[in-house]
Amino acid sequence: MLETDVRYEASSIRDHSEKGQGSQMTIALSGETKAKSLNRRLTVLLCRVSGLVIFAVGIFYWARLIGIDPVHLGRFDLMPIWWRIAAPALAVLYPVAGIGLWMTAGWGAVIWVLIAIVEAVMHLGFPAMFGENLLGLAAHGWGLGMLAALRVIDWRESGLRPGR
Repeated sequence: MLETDVRYEASSIRDHSEKGQGSQMTIALSGETKAKSLNRRLTVLLCRVSGLVIFAVGIFYWARLIGIDPVHLGRFDLMPIWWRIAAPALAVLYPVAGIGLWMTAGWGAVIWVLIAIVEAVMHLGFPAMFGENLLGLAAHGWGLGMLAALRVIDWRESGLRPGR
């Protein structure tokens, strides 16, 4: 979805042989519009920054599971049962989503949505067990909202161009 869209345009092929330049032919490549290029750059930037942050949160979950982070709940064997269920799942999903977002693959955003749903159920549905993490949920909502907005703009621009 993010690879460069380059097409040959028949009207831009010029034959220079009548100008005394031999039989050279120039083929002009149609590039993206400036708005399309800006949208792609912003989408890649958002995916890369989000991918780094999400990967770092995944490393934090792994540090928590193996006991490097003694401040929170301690090691996996010392956690309550509800954290024993949630923490390993998030420790696997976060780095995978981070890598997918860094690569700007579609499945990275899908896993990010899954993480946001799991954390919304945890922190909004069971705040007595998991605590309230409204800042984290707001960050998920903002990032996913921005990504959705950029993809909708890209979709609308793709539909408005002639030849598609």
